[in-house]
Amino acid sequence: MDLSFTGEIWYWRGPAPFYFVTVPDDAAEDIHEVAGLVTYGWGMIPAIVTIGATSWYTALWPKDGGYIVPLKADVRRAEDIDVDDIVEVGLSIDDQG
Repeated sequence: MDLSFTGEIWYWRGPAPFYFVTVPDDAAEDIHEVAGLVTYGWGMIPAIVTIGATSWYTALWPKDGGYIVPLKADVRRAEDIDVDDIVEVGLSIDDQG
């Protein structure tokens, strides 16, 4: 399953600070349809994420009935992006389990 969407980068201060982009509701619904086939536990969904020229393997985190995409520091540096920036995100999720 390949999805793309535009989202705003936000920062979570928590005990382990991190940057995220929220998956929009319509894309999250599509992911829910294959979640049982691809999750490896705790609702985490493995995916290849692409922003600009940078692609990486990560897991979408479940949050508030949807999903969020974690953005590593290396990705933010490579793409020169930060909090409040709007980015185009590509997701590739293998639903063939």
